[in-house]
Amino acid sequence: MTAQRRAILKVIETASKHLDASQILRKARALDNSVDRSTVYRTLDLLKRQGLIDELDLMHLKGEGHYYERKLGRDHIHMACLRCGKITEFVSETFESLKTQLERDCRFHIVVSRLEVGGYCAGCRH
Repeated sequence: MTAQRRAILKVIETASKHLDASQILRKARALDNSVDRSTVYRTLDLLKRQGLIDELDLMHLKGEGHYYERKLGRDHIHMACLRCGKITEFVSETFESLKTQLERDCRFHIVVSRLEVGGYCAGCRH
């Protein structure tokens, strides 16, 4: 693994929010100024294929961009506020049960599942 890929991985692993490729590039360059845009995209593609990160649309709140996050042990729901843009993550036993039911009833093996919900957070509802 190259030093550039290590810098990209460190950025993703330590991120406190969902990052797009430009943000990952900027933060990785702060760790290793030799990181370039093509290395970021190739590394993101590799990490997606290996199942280590998820690529998210996040309701396209900021255009057509994609965001990335480290894949955790459990799938979770992303709730996006359509007014302020806040993203809230929610882990749900009901979501897990639905996936189990889909696999059983539809005879379908789920490898990837994502659920994004758009609405208004408590602060923007009023």
